[in-house]
Amino acid sequence: MGHMSILPQLIANSLIAGAIYLLVALGFNLIFSVTKFFNLAHGAMAVVAGYSVFYFGKMLGWNVYLVIILAVLIAGCLGFGVDKVVYRPLRRRKASNLVLLVASLGVFTVLQAVIAILFSSQFQTISSLWPDNKVYEFNGAIMTQVQIVMLLAGLIIAALLAFVLKKTMFGKAVKAIGDDEEVAKIIGVDTNKIIGKVFFIGSAMAGLAGILVGVDTGLEPTMGLELLLNGIIAAIIGGLGNLYGGVLGAFLLGFVENFGIWKIPGEWKAAIAFGLLIIFLLFRPQGIIKK
Repeated sequence: MGHMSILPQLIANSLIAGAIYLLVALGFNLIFSVTKFFNLAHGAMAVVAGYSVFYFGKMLGWNVYLVIILAVLIAGCLGFGVDKVVYRPLRRRKASNLVLLVASLGVFTVLQAVIAILFSSQFQTISSLWPDNKVYEFNGAIMTQVQIVMLLAGLIIAALLAFVLKKTMFGKAVKAIGDDEEVAKIIGVDTNKIIGKVFFIGSAMAGLAGILVGVDTGLEPTMGLELLLNGIIAAIIGGLGNLYGGVLGAFLLGFVENFGIWKIPGEWKAAIAFGLLIIFLLFRPQGIIKK
């Protein structure tokens, strides 16, 4: 195999990885922009959605498209619920971001444990839900139908989110809270309601990412951490709290990782991701695009 023949496949893999990181990073970024803390439970939303597809789709045999919508909604509602039950009371008590961070780690750990108890720690697959998953070839790159849908879904959702944040009252409220929550309250923004909605949207996006990973590579209860870290890295190198930066950061990370493991073993992926993060923190801490 020549060097040229592997290039299209590396590009395809990078784009697929980028689309998954994009969904995680944008949801993470969105939540961060209004709450100003690192919501680590974000990774668990992806796992819950992936396993929801496994349960309703594979174990109960429901219609796969219905199941995907249901799983995304479950993730969204779970994120919304966690905000209501855990973070909102902490915000009311003016808890510091460190306390919120630790609380979110607690939520992440509990949810991951619940999934492991319900479904065991065994590796599960959901790709068989698409028996007719066609394979397409673009000048030497192989992509499945599901992967193409994944890529498009990531881009369409990013565009939709950008539109909503730019053009709607909800978007303006999100921006107001992001700039200054106290001022937003004074001008009459129901901050808790908006933050709740943000948690729903952000968690639903993470949920979709979890489903995509499940289809692409399979499910494990512990898969949330890697997804979360990649999402956070993409968000930081893109520019924390910046939407467009998140898009660039996600694809940059996807490309660097996949081109990085071209010559070295795949186990190095995480190290490459952190290497990229460290380079950014040293030389461009504000990310590609400043907020």
